[in-house]
Amino acid sequence: MSTSLLRRVTATLVATLAGIVVLLAPGAPASAAPPTWPTINEGDSGITVTTAQLLLRQRGATSVTADGIFGPGTDAAVRAFQSANGLTNDGYVGPLTWVKLVVPAAEGATGDHVRAIQGQLNRHGFGVDVDGIFGPGTAAAVTSFKTARGAASSGSTVDVETWQWLVAYGGQFALPLAKSALPRSEYDDPHHDYPALDLPVGSGTSAYAITGGTVSRVDDSSCGRGIIITSNGIRYIYCHLSNWVATSGATVSAGQLVGYTGNTGNSTGPHLHIGIKTPSTSRCPQSFLLAIYDGRTPPNPATLPTTGCFYTSFAEPYYEDGHL
Repeated sequence: MSTSLLRRVTATLVATLAGIVVLLAPGAPASAAPPTWPTINEGDSGITVTTAQLLLRQRGATSVTADGIFGPGTDAAVRAFQSANGLTNDGYVGPLTWVKLVVPAAEGATGDHVRAIQGQLNRHGFGVDVDGIFGPGTAAAVTSFKTARGAASSGSTVDVETWQWLVAYGGQFALPLAKSALPRSEYDDPHHDYPALDLPVGSGTSAYAITGGTVSRVDDSSCGRGIIITSNGIRYIYCHLSNWVATSGATVSAGQLVGYTGNTGNSTGPHLHIGIKTPSTSRCPQSFLLAIYDGRTPPNPATLPTTGCFYTSFAEPYYEDGHL
């Protein structure tokens, strides 16, 4: 082999080995890809609609009411916004419209777009004040939200990608209470006599939808004032509310306010009772709610255990039938 050929072979080998070393060398974990943007249009309702309405207001459509109902007024505002921004004015808020509609924000910002950010943070389990002021509490929640999801950008700035994470339907679950209401340890406690969970909070604490679905109100001597959110045949049950917010037949989104905790029905003190049924089998909700608390995708409710999450020796009456 000639000297020149040997040098070329050696150089190629060194470069190849160097590339392997680079590939094997540890580094920062790859950023997760954000889930897809949702698509909403006239007839839809819920917090994603409220977000679009608040952003439209921030963009100048101040006649839009942020009521979470995509009616004719919101449709007209969307079409006008699309026309003004070189988009097809079809009234659908989809990926192309969202990218133009969202307003980046950082600590110190104020306005309706900040209210939209705060509302979405609460959908994901953060108990921030929806006051339109991007203060330290909102900044800390944004940072935590982005870190838990492996977002590409760090810090508390809400850029276009962070907006995509916030409003996406993918993995749409929320804690039934603001994350600040109770420590994580309360979500793995056993129930007293069957698969369920009691969360000890004072009366008047905001209760949120665990996931999107259709609401049915309950009012009886056992559950007291309560609601059932039905989604894909799964029933998410809330009991002992002091008052309802969501009405029977309403469609709610994860993180939407559905009522206020209380002490109604067969209750020995203020708390929120949470049950999950598939569709009539009571499941242990602890691991499901812990996953949401930790920012992970919760397990399929049908795989949740039916035992091991309650005190089998509990002496009080068994209220399984009374609890729906």
